[in-house]
Amino acid sequence: MRPAYSAAMSAAAAPNPFALFETWFAEAQRTEPDDATAMSLATASPDGRPAVRMVLLKGADARGFVFYTHATSPKGRDLAANPRAALCFHWAKSERQVRIEGRVVHVPADEADAYFATRPRLSQIGAWASRQSEPASGRFELEQAVARESLRFGVGAVPRPPQWLGYRVVPDEIEFWHQRAFRHHDRQRFTRDGATWRMQWLFP
Repeated sequence: MRPAYSAAMSAAAAPNPFALFETWFAEAQRTEPDDATAMSLATASPDGRPAVRMVLLKGADARGFVFYTHATSPKGRDLAANPRAALCFHWAKSERQVRIEGRVVHVPADEADAYFATRPRLSQIGAWASRQSEPASGRFELEQAVARESLRFGVGAVPRPPQWLGYRVVPDEIEFWHQRAFRHHDRQRFTRDGATWRMQWLFP
């Protein structure tokens, strides 16, 4: 059932895009059958070759949208050379989509350390064991690496690997799309203008 049009859809009720995102995201967390934090991440290589993949949102506030990955992965290398990215959330149950574009900065080390400490221990071990996106002979090679790292750390705390970084997309544009009958969709585009935001309705 399509959500009713609410005050949260209006620019008056959401004078900045982060407030509107918070409203939509809270609803998606209640209604989506799968993970509402899943988002596509698009990057480009130094020669302009685009790539897109799914990652998980690990933080969102007025500073931007955070995810974590290996700096040595293809997306990490893309962002080192071209620190701009695009994100897209699609929440099918609520018939909504949010697109985000902006520059990318590293999350401060203390913030990344604090998040890493909340991860399950096997996920922490995996961050050390995985040479993300590099060729492997098979699953057994990963299992061997996990076993080696498990023995190395024993029962002690597992620190964050130096190459496992947090990335924050600092948006300069955010678009909210809400499905309507007969393709008469609602589209609101927020564009950063210095310290403020401008909102413009778009044709579907």
